[in-house]
Amino acid sequence: MNLYEHTIIARQDTSPSELKQLTEKYSKIIEKNEGEVVKTESWGLLNLSYLIKKNKKGSYIHFKIKGKGKVVEELEKNEAIDKKLLRYLTVRVKEFDLNTNYFGKKEDIDNKESAKN
Repeated sequence: MNLYEHTIIARQDTSPSELKQLTEKYSKIIEKNEGEVVKTESWGLLNLSYLIKKNKKGSYIHFKIKGKGKVVEELEKNEAIDKKLLRYLTVRVKEFDLNTNYFGKKEDIDNKESAKN
């Protein structure tokens, strides 16, 4: 089994309920193709570096996936025709970092670091 990190960017006008439906839709596609969703993170609405299809912001959803290459093929095939998505990216990794929350609030990150020391 390969390990993948997969991020999708939805349009800025996508409602929270639609984002939840997108997450469920792509999780089902992963499971249907013999993959496993290890973790799902919603990074929220973030600024884009440049305009993509006339959007300045996008809602990011990040998946950590275990599976074969077939899973990624099927995911990207479905995402290419989804009008709610602006971009998607899949990266194969050697291991998952399940502890770090890169898009948490700054206070939460500071509290976790002080608790470690």
